[in-house]
Amino acid sequence: MLSGFLCPGCRWNPAYCARVAGGTMITAAEYGKTSWELTVHVEQRSGEEGMKFKLRVEGKLHIGGLMLKLVEKIKAPQDWSDYALWWEQKNCWLLKTHWTLDKYGVQADATLYYTPQHKPLCLQLPNMKTIKLSVSYSAVVFKTVADVCRVLNIRRAEELSLLRPPDDPSKKKKKKDKNRDQAMEDILDMDAIGGMSGSPGLYSKTMIPTYDPENGTPASATSLWFGDNPLTTSQPNLPPAELAKLYQPLSLTDKTAINAGWLDSSRSLMEQGIQEEEKLLLRFKYHCFFDLNPKYDAVRINQLYEQARWTVLLEEVDCTEEENVKPASLQYHICKLTMSSEPLDYSNEPDIDEVEAALSNLEVTLEGGNTDRMLEDITDIPKLTDTLKLFRPKKLTLRPYKEYWFIFKDTTISYYKNKEAASGEPIEQFHLRGCEVVPDVNVSDKKFGIKLLLPVADGMNEVYLRCENETQYAKWKAACILASKGKTMAYSSYRTEVRNIQAFLQMKNLAPSSGQATPDLDSMEMNAECFVSPRYVKKYKTKQLTGRILEAHQNIAQLSLMEAKMRFIQAWQSLPEFGVSYYIVRFRGSKKDEILGVSHNRLIRIDMSTGLPLTTWRFSNMKQWNVNWEIRQVAIEFDQNVSVAFSCQSCDCKVVHEYIGGYIFLSTRSKDQNESLDEELFHKLTGGQE
Repeated sequence: MLSGFLCPGCRWNPAYCARVAGGTMITAAEYGKTSWELTVHVEQRSGEEGMKFKLRVEGKLHIGGLMLKLVEKIKAPQDWSDYALWWEQKNCWLLKTHWTLDKYGVQADATLYYTPQHKPLCLQLPNMKTIKLSVSYSAVVFKTVADVCRVLNIRRAEELSLLRPPDDPSKKKKKKDKNRDQAMEDILDMDAIGGMSGSPGLYSKTMIPTYDPENGTPASATSLWFGDNPLTTSQPNLPPAELAKLYQPLSLTDKTAINAGWLDSSRSLMEQGIQEEEKLLLRFKYHCFFDLNPKYDAVRINQLYEQARWTVLLEEVDCTEEENVKPASLQYHICKLTMSSEPLDYSNEPDIDEVEAALSNLEVTLEGGNTDRMLEDITDIPKLTDTLKLFRPKKLTLRPYKEYWFIFKDTTISYYKNKEAASGEPIEQFHLRGCEVVPDVNVSDKKFGIKLLLPVADGMNEVYLRCENETQYAKWKAACILASKGKTMAYSSYRTEVRNIQAFLQMKNLAPSSGQATPDLDSMEMNAECFVSPRYVKKYKTKQLTGRILEAHQNIAQLSLMEAKMRFIQAWQSLPEFGVSYYIVRFRGSKKDEILGVSHNRLIRIDMSTGLPLTTWRFSNMKQWNVNWEIRQVAIEFDQNVSVAFSCQSCDCKVVHEYIGGYIFLSTRSKDQNESLDEELFHKLTGGQE
């Protein structure tokens, strides 16, 4: 039994405390300061053995002082500027160096790690190639992705995020992954060629350009780094046998697993359990691609093309036979151009800017020139009048299309029994502002339909219009697209939209144009199985596939490489399932699981057993949304007192909540923002105030 007075700090005899601490006698006055021993592990880079220290600290010591005290005790000549403290038990970084230990709640039972904030991470890009580079494990994922995109020269980083690879419990699937690793993934070490600090990241037209020292001309974004940038080059197609190993038929339920692993953009990699050199997928998460510009977006467009290509090949979106042949012909064309020996120069690509085009037209007009100007007299808004066919689907009815006389003016469609009745009241009017315009086209069958999803209080109403020919379809669809955005046909881009639709229809036409020779299949060297989904390889003979692809290719054979990639992206965007992410949810008041589809402008309630949509709610009608974190339930209120609530079964509710908030955030972007983003607003919309 030790004798004497008790230590006021720990209530033990001070002599005993001194022996436990290391044998050095400490006075009672010093113990009165309530100090304690804190364990700190120091992690080293490059596989070096770590160190462990015990520091005597007080609650009022701030984090910066603790790190200084630790470095002084380590006594190693090393740059510690990238190091920070990680609290393992609480799963958080201690980054606020002015906060004290008491404010953070650090006590004697805490174990801290003094570790580098930047660690290597393996990222599989949309083109299925894997790179390794050092990224911040302490910054929120939103900022980490922005830093990665700056290195890769990808504009609009807010459209991308990091995705965990889907879990693969079966041995058979693991074997497939191994084969894919061997066939596709030669890891490119970015740190060896510049890394986060070595890349200039000059990709923006709003930034100060760099200049070629020899001739003084501006250097293109793609020539600033890598020389011949592999990130702008399309990857070779996989052999059919390798593609077949990757392919798996996906049900609607299977598709819910694809997007379940998105990381939380408001938390760091370390906080989400991501380990050093772990593999993540860098993907375009939000399918609304803003300001795609061939002059500045060579990497972005190529990676978008690659993501679209794999989505189609692996049937992550449903494609009809015609919708499969058209991308196949574009892939074949891109493959031919990529393999050509001509050097690629993106600096001569036109700078697509609607405002500049409008100003140019205005300038010619003011100078008295004669031009086919797009800017119409604002007092004379154009209108369309034509005979179209109308169909409104109803349950358990099979009514055919019926002809009416239609008038399209401003953003409204009115229809009448016939042309003579147009002077009276219309049978019905459709207000297109905020509607969804979906193509319903099959060129080979001469089917030119437009599906309109009109917003109403409890979801969407479907209306089908049928046009007679390509010209009529292009005019009416272009008008509908502008009207859905609240714009009339007087808007400057109307005629451009019409021409784009006509060019797109020409590309979809699988038959060769008049005057074109039928390709000689026996003299052509093409492995058609590489360009279509394995399902169609089983359905058709090689010669049949080759013939169909080559026939479609004749209509796009004159496209440049960048134009072909843009056309492929447009074809991808025209697919009915494009941009819809699926999740298994259970709605409030329901006793069965259902599917929720999240798109860039709407939510879709889908019956799990039939796959048919039940209700659609548009974001434009949303008043507010929030999360009850206790029961993990997302609640949304729409106009006209419509409210829905659901819990997520296939992932955490934060994933779906962030999807909704992210799309709403992206809808606020405009070209006058000088490419700067309000990160605080993003976290406010996606964070859910957890």
